[in-house]
Amino acid sequence: MPQIRPSFWGSTLTPFLYPALLDAALLGSAVRRCLLHRPPPLRTRCYSTITDHAPPQSVPPESRSSHLDPTPDNYSLTPFADRCILTIEAGAGGHGCVSFLREKYIEEGPANGGDGGSGGNVYIQAVRGETSLHKLARRRLIKAGRGRNGQGTMKGGERGADIVITVPVGTIVREIQRRDPVEEAIQAQRTVKRYGQEELAEEDPGSYRKGRWLVFPGMVPTELNRMAFPALPPPRKSHLAALQPPAPIWLDLDKHMETPMLVAAGSMGGLGNPHFVTSNQSRPKMATRGDEGMQISVQLELKILADLGLVGLPNAGKSTLLRALSNSRARIGSWAFTTLQPNVGTVVLDNHKGRPKVIKRMRDGELRDNFTVADVPGLIEDAHLDKGLGLGFLRHIERAAVLAFVIDLSAGDAVEALKLLWREVSEYETLRGKELNAETERRMVTYRPSARSAAPKEDVGELDSPTLNASLEPLPFLTSTPISSKPWFVVASKADLSDTQENYKALQQYLEDVKSNTQPHPSNRKHAWRRNVCSVPVSAIRAEGVEVIPQLVMDLLEE
Repeated sequence: MPQIRPSFWGSTLTPFLYPALLDAALLGSAVRRCLLHRPPPLRTRCYSTITDHAPPQSVPPESRSSHLDPTPDNYSLTPFADRCILTIEAGAGGHGCVSFLREKYIEEGPANGGDGGSGGNVYIQAVRGETSLHKLARRRLIKAGRGRNGQGTMKGGERGADIVITVPVGTIVREIQRRDPVEEAIQAQRTVKRYGQEELAEEDPGSYRKGRWLVFPGMVPTELNRMAFPALPPPRKSHLAALQPPAPIWLDLDKHMETPMLVAAGSMGGLGNPHFVTSNQSRPKMATRGDEGMQISVQLELKILADLGLVGLPNAGKSTLLRALSNSRARIGSWAFTTLQPNVGTVVLDNHKGRPKVIKRMRDGELRDNFTVADVPGLIEDAHLDKGLGLGFLRHIERAAVLAFVIDLSAGDAVEALKLLWREVSEYETLRGKELNAETERRMVTYRPSARSAAPKEDVGELDSPTLNASLEPLPFLTSTPISSKPWFVVASKADLSDTQENYKALQQYLEDVKSNTQPHPSNRKHAWRRNVCSVPVSAIRAEGVEVIPQLVMDLLEE
């Protein structure tokens, strides 16, 4: 990884916040005395660079709050849901039409009923800009449009409306339950043909089934009893069903999708009465109903896929740092747990109005104009045991490409705070590894036939293996980089407060020892990332020093 550019350190807080770190010969005695005896700053808006001047009296009191030091009611609480269960239902097919030609001089015209339209399809697409699943959690049921019924003069029904489900990038889709009436009918027909047992059919092939047949309006029951119904046509599947992912669905939508993916194809429509014309029955008075749509219950789980994840103790300044980096209106306050749900902000690198702040290209060669930052709620000791906000938000750290540990320099020993955060993250990583191994063992259990099934296969057939709703094949697991192997750096917040210089110097020395293998990695893991570990002193409330972070993140993303 390239070293941090020295030119960026000129704009940080180091020259004027930590004069002890500079060479004494570079500063005059008067300037050094002024910096050393500088009074602690107040949490007020900076109206001028000259501190002797008072703020203008013409400014109304309600407008004196800034974006970084807002009033208590100046924040937006965005609804957030990271997990939900959704029922997806494809559109049912429209019914066929029973119609006959009616023209002058034609007393009894031929059948001309149209077929029903096919049902609508359900697609899913991961798009940028979405950050939560709360919209889908409210709906719970998403149903595509039903196909229209056929009409006379051989007019086919209109196809049902399609539905596109938009989810955030980084959503995992797991199938829970599936009901496919068409597939069940196909399997039942194969069973009947294989064993030649007509008694397995629900009814005789030529009988009237109210759920499958439509008859001409106005027919009396006596005429209906005398009518000879043909055998039902075989169940049909839409040709788009070949594009569906194999069951059970297990998708990891970790990239932006230009085109949506088909999840549930719509059912076929019913057949009109011209399909049942025979030599003995030239004017059939029946048509078939459309097939029912398939239903799939899926679980959507969001692991925030952000370029930068902010990790820190409560009230360490993570939300203020997010406001300083982006236009987020996350809630901030001087008490712990002001952030109760993850906040996602976008840092703009190029607003296309001039020279971009940082020029970086993605792997496909496209210029990068922004990156995302996830503010995870504060962690406390034993968070991996689900204390505090615990496991509910620790899992979001797994999907951050780069981690930034926000340490409050005014809240005690910075080195101990960093070790505490890494200990909780490392324990959570161990816990997740145990869960993954247990899940792998459970999925790898395959069916073994009993001893009595040692007979030849033609004698026992396929009835020896049980019919299961889920596949016996092990499902693919999510592949992600271990948290300890991710690039990381430290953001030393509240560096503008007094008596923080020594704490920062101790933190800086500890990181140098970690980088040179003198000190063990704070996670105590063997293959943890320790190359070019650095720290950035910032004052988020004043937006000072934060301009270094975009360049640093872009460099670490290349790892």
